[in-house]
Amino acid sequence: MLDILFEDEHLVVVDKPAGLLVHRTRQAFGENENALIQLRDQLDHWVAPVHRLDRATSGCLLFAKNEQVLPSLKSLFMDRAIEKRYLCIVRGIPAQKEGLIDHPLTSERSGKLQEAQSKYRMLRESEQAFDSTGRYPTSRYSLLEVELLTGRTHQIRRHLAHIRHYILGDRKHGDNKQNTYFETHFGLQNLLLHSWKLDFTHPLTQTSLQLTCALPPHFQAIVEKLGWSRADFDLG
Repeated sequence: MLDILFEDEHLVVVDKPAGLLVHRTRQAFGENENALIQLRDQLDHWVAPVHRLDRATSGCLLFAKNEQVLPSLKSLFMDRAIEKRYLCIVRGIPAQKEGLIDHPLTSERSGKLQEAQSKYRMLRESEQAFDSTGRYPTSRYSLLEVELLTGRTHQIRRHLAHIRHYILGDRKHGDNKQNTYFETHFGLQNLLLHSWKLDFTHPLTQTSLQLTCALPPHFQAIVEKLGWSRADFDLG
């Protein structure tokens, strides 16, 4: 059963677990388990996803509950009128504690170059006495909050790889030595990327919604391994 973060007669926001598809895809042909089907059966009601999260990404996922509100909700994303913030743990410590990654990305569907912008700020840093790559006496990591200004496929993962601060657990765009170390020593099986906040104005009621989603257990476990606690960083 999916955890519901907010629901009214028009929309619902759920906490999508890591590893769960949002809906059926060609790449995962034959798999019947996805958030769309689970939520539809759970509510016994028609629903449609307004946006997507990577399968490996956990956190806030918005669904429309009727066809009339769906275009308005999609317009929030098209018009950049919805604030989407993510948390991730990356290799290394950025030289700038906050910044804008303005780096076009090639569409994985059309092959065309698309505008892509992500803002980040560093919340915490850690230097550990183990070497996860075999090259240095210690290893350094950062907890970042990332705000998506555009919505390209794998945008955060690709943007952070572009600046060489790979997300832990990212098997497609990440650092395999880091991934192997964290899997072997800490049992990490998941991507450390979490959609923790959606902030928008309800298109019908005009209510301001600020919805947040707690860290999943696999993410919280690595936070603690790196010497941080939930109280250590400000998510306001």
